[in-house]
Amino acid sequence: MSKVQEAPLTETAFLVLLAMYTPNHGYGVMQFVEEKTNGRVVFGPGTLYGAINNLRKKGWIKPLPVEKGERKKDYVITELGMAQVEQELRRLKEIQQIAIDVLGGEQG
Repeated sequence: MSKVQEAPLTETAFLVLLAMYTPNHGYGVMQFVEEKTNGRVVFGPGTLYGAINNLRKKGWIKPLPVEKGERKKDYVITELGMAQVEQELRRLKEIQQIAIDVLGGEQG
């Protein structure tokens, strides 16, 4: 099993992890990301399923058992994935604070 990485997450990985705080399948992740980013980010299938495979290999998401007769595969974030998201959020907040300090106050 992998550990929390120190390197920054890609935006794709971060958004996919956020989408999997509740069980979700590929199309549901696509919809979540497009909605939450107001259409700024739209995943193609190759990008999305590449990210899902990568996150699964790292142990940050896991597949849920497939119900009999179901075709879609749902995934959910793991504790390790949650720790990764929390670390990334701290990193982003630190960067935001540096920018605020440099720019001289809260920027909209």
